[in-house]
Amino acid sequence: MKKIEAVIRSEKVGDVRKALDKTCFSGLMLTQIDGHGKQKGTMQEWRGDVYRVGILPKTKVEIVAEDKDVDAIVGAIMDAARTGEIGDGKIFVYAVEEVYRIRTAEKGSSALL
Repeated sequence: MKKIEAVIRSEKVGDVRKALDKTCFSGLMLTQIDGHGKQKGTMQEWRGDVYRVGILPKTKVEIVAEDKDVDAIVGAIMDAARTGEIGDGKIFVYAVEEVYRIRTAEKGSSALL
């Protein structure tokens, strides 16, 4: 099993969820976060003055999936979240040792479904 963690533009969440609905995933978690990448934010103009906004709103999407589904899920996120501009985000994939369903004490793949 793998955990897919994607940091995307908040305005792309709807597109990403629609794309994910066409793949095999059992559930997701969304978290509103703030941060910046190597661009260190963006330049904004307000009343004729230019200033740097260092921390930008983003959304973190987290999914735990079977190894066989990871490529399809990552591809769906990448296609739906991409604008081609700096700040589109990142996707991280981690190994998951075990999953437990608290209610039934199931573990492993059956706990994901």
